[in-house]
Amino acid sequence: MGWLESMQQAIDFIDEHLEEPITLEQIAARANVSMFHFQRTFSILTDMSVGEYIRGRRLTLAAHELVSTNKKIIDISFKYGYESPEAFSKAFRRQHGIAPSEARKNLGSLKSYNRLVI
Repeated sequence: MGWLESMQQAIDFIDEHLEEPITLEQIAARANVSMFHFQRTFSILTDMSVGEYIRGRRLTLAAHELVSTNKKIIDISFKYGYESPEAFSKAFRRQHGIAPSEARKNLGSLKSYNRLVI
């Protein structure tokens, strides 16, 4: 298997586990490379860090749930790994430019981080 295929396997692993805690060590193991090499290669290929990608994907999925379900904001925040609704709201506002409650009322546009395909 080539290195691009290995990187794609690692990205697929990330997307399959966005609702649970995942470590860089687990992700790099999927690509059969060191954590350092994975981070560097991922950054070169995507122009973002692994953490930025995970955060962006989680907040994209959370935004979708906010506008398409009646789940409580606190439940969505915990589902995507935030330790408090305040931390979730801060990250959500940083990515989308609006508060989760505003997103629920469709009061603004939401940014989307789509699944990466290499």
